[in-house]
Amino acid sequence: MSARPLHSLLDLRGRVAIVTGGSRGLGLQIAEALGEFGASIVLVARKTSELEAAQTSLQAAGIDASSCAADLSRPDSIEALCEWVGARHARVDILVNNAGTSWGAPTQDHPLDGWNKVMATNLTGIFLLTQAVARRWMLPARRGRILNIASIEGLRGHHPELVGTIAYNTAKGGLVNFTRALAAEWGPHGITVNALAPGYFPSKLTAATLDRHEARLVAHTPRGELGGPQDLKGAALLFASDASAHISGQILAIDGGYTAI
Repeated sequence: MSARPLHSLLDLRGRVAIVTGGSRGLGLQIAEALGEFGASIVLVARKTSELEAAQTSLQAAGIDASSCAADLSRPDSIEALCEWVGARHARVDILVNNAGTSWGAPTQDHPLDGWNKVMATNLTGIFLLTQAVARRWMLPARRGRILNIASIEGLRGHHPELVGTIAYNTAKGGLVNFTRALAAEWGPHGITVNALAPGYFPSKLTAATLDRHEARLVAHTPRGELGGPQDLKGAALLFASDASAHISGQILAIDGGYTAI
């Protein structure tokens, strides 16, 4: 097999990418990266108004983007989403599982409904959507790229001064091994499964933590700053493209060196 030019390995033209939690923050950043390199983007989130704003932003940048509101903690919503995508696209090549939620409370006071809410969105919803997308598109095509957005909170505990997030940490740890297990199972079918583990990025999810602890978190980060609006793009593009054809089951921390010390 002759070698392909390196730039062609990153070319996503003709590919369709579903990006959950894609209306803002890290999901929108990833959608921008994949769209810039030619992918048609399907944004998924719960709030229609935020989706419409994100879709308009992508389209203004010349990206082929559409959006569908869905609550991924509900199995019936996942089936409806796949029907909606199937009516508009003949294929799905890339699935970015970014949608997530959190709940802050000391473990001894953490309510069961909070635990169940986090697990339903951060693990069960991801399982059901990944299963549905693979069954309908990726397994028959014998190719696909699945990118899970985990967290450094799934790789380690955090400082006791921070608000307790036992359900979030547990779910993200589960997503790490979900990534490895699925990479092993689906590798023979031409599907790669990898994860990014972001550190602290300004977002709605981290706002309460950063309001109180930003200085301490920055001080603990060797690069001396939080994650920014470009910092996930290169890694996401790598894992979504043919440049990562021989990379699967890997968890890449994007944290400015936070987990290195």
